[in-house]
This record gives sequence, C-alpha cells and structure tokens, in this order.
Amino acid sequence: MLPPAFNREESAQPDPDAAIRLTDTDAALARLSAVQKHYLSDPFTRYFAPRAYLQPSRPPLINIGTYVRSEALDKLVNQWLELSEQQGLPCQIVSLGAGSDTRFWRITTGPRKSWLKAYFELDFPEVTTKKAMAIRKSRDLSAVLGKPEDITVANGGTALHAPTYHLLPADLRRPPSETLAPLASLLSPSHPTLLLFECVLVYMTPTASSALLQWFVDHFAGANAAALGGLVYEMYGLEDSFGRVMRANLQARNVVLPGAHPYPTLQSLPNRFLQHGFTTANALTLREIRRSYIDPTEQERISHLEMLDEIEELELVLEHYAITWGLKVPPTSNAKVDWTEWRLQQSH
Repeated sequence: MLPPAFNREESAQPDPDAAIRLTDTDAALARLSAVQKHYLSDPFTRYFAPRAYLQPSRPPLINIGTYVRSEALDKLVNQWLELSEQQGLPCQIVSLGAGSDTRFWRITTGPRKSWLKAYFELDFPEVTTKKAMAIRKSRDLSAVLGKPEDITVANGGTALHAPTYHLLPADLRRPPSETLAPLASLLSPSHPTLLLFECVLVYMTPTASSALLQWFVDHFAGANAAALGGLVYEMYGLEDSFGRVMRANLQARNVVLPGAHPYPTLQSLPNRFLQHGFTTANALTLREIRRSYIDPTEQERISHLEMLDEIEELELVLEHYAITWGLKVPPTSNAKVDWTEWRLQQSH
C-alpha cells in the first residue's frame, strides 16, 4: 500500500520544474569545460558535475561567456568581502537558486575566509538533496565545512548545516514568509549581507521575485541593520530578433521566462532594486564587461586558449546577458567605509 502522500496518477505526471533544474546541470558542465580549458581555476566544480570525467568540452563561445560571467561576479563578491573587512564586520552571503555553485568553497579556501560569517544556499529540495549527498560523499568538500561532528543533515536529507554553511530547501516562487522562515532565524540583520541571484529571477513571475526581494529589505529594516547588496545575473532584452530566438530555443526545452518581460532594456534592469528602496543600482551587459572591465593581461591570456570564429554571435549572446548590482545602506548606518564604492571598475 502506498503512503497517503503518494498518488500514482500525480507521480505519472511530468515534472514542470525538471527543465528549470536541468539548466543548472548545463551551467555546471559549462563551468567544468571552462575549468578544463584553463579559463577558470576551480578545483571543486568536478564534484557537482555529473560524470565529470566523461564530459566533452563546450564550444569556445560558451567557455568565453562562462569566463566573463565568472570574472565579473567574482570581482563584485570579492569587493564585498574587502569592504566587510574594512568595516570590521564579517559578512553573510545568501545564494538563492544556488544549484551546483562552488563559491562557498572557493571563498573558504581563499584569503578572506575569516570575513565570511555565514553562507546560505537555497534551491529546490531535489537540488539541495543532490548537493548534500555530493558534499557528504567528497572528502574535499566536507573537509572545508569543518569537523564531521559539526556537520548535520536535516529535513530528510534536503538540508545540511555546518558552522558557516547552510544548505536549505526552498521553492522561491512561494510566499517568502513561508519558504524563508528557516533562514530568518539564522540571518543576522546587523552584518553586511550580499544576495546572489544567478539565473533564478528570470524563471519567476515579477510578483514572486518582487516579494522575495522585499522580504530581505524588510529583514534589514531595523535600527542596527547593516548594508544589503544584491547581485543578479540573467538574460534580458528578449524582444528583439535575437532575443526571440533565445526564448524560442528555451521554450523548445520547456523552459519559460516569466521574469524577463519587465526588463526589455539595459536601462530597465536597475529598477529591480530601485523600486525596493535600494540606495543605488547599476547594470552592465557581458559584452561591455568583456570589452572594458576585464584586465588586458587576462584578455591576452584567454585569447590564446582557443580559436574563436563566431565573434559576431558571441557579441550578440553577451549583449543579451547582464549583471545588475544594487546596494541599500540604512540612513542610520555607522559604516566606516563607503559602501557606494562597491561596483565594477573599468580596466586600464
């Protein structure tokens, strides 16, 4: 006899979120390829990529796009850690829709690990279950978390907790008061906090993503609240001819983008933060970042890694992906640093 919660008819239905979760596998394999081709250095990616040793390399266009995305996000995250150090307060990072991301391990094995108070990852329970299993299976991953007795698995294997790392299951499309309740008790409003949204909000309705951001704004609204930052990486501007092709290709894989509609232009992207009272917000396309924000020596290095023939196609793809960052500094903040200095710096 089947358990009461299990329904044969429902179990036979296709999973509507499977296609969205598969995009994380794509991202993991793209990062693995960029690492194997020496665009990036990341010893932890292979633990989260399925059958990593069997995977073929991705085309140069994908490798370069992955590199530009990673370089820009890494710079902004590292700057946040630097400012936290100058402030003298360790920061918190909340990665929403974290998937197979390895950032926690890269930070914790890097030079600023002591300035990370806590790192939170949230995603579908199917995703967090797989990640928790991968962490427990790998000595390299689990060793970074701390002593074995300090690591606990909870919620039937969908959650994992360590001294500075928390993996939490959540359907971010549901009301935040419901899904973020476990996070609320762990997240300190008095420490600088950075929110990461890498290809997640575009899969949510504008109403749901707005409610999600507002929850964090409200959580950091007290008298002793610290600086709150947000980083979004996703596609945008899908109303032109190339954008419509991108959208059609995703729809063919059963991936829809309800969150893309409010952001048809680069200029519209900062509104995601400004409408919630953030102090400042800016956005750059990956095309502009590649041209003006990557160090010339790095440009030279990666130009020799692979031959790229599809320059025009690369430019078109990079023009339809953007990184948006927003900052909210409470008016009563006694910050020792100028948090508005947090931004991408042009290369010279």
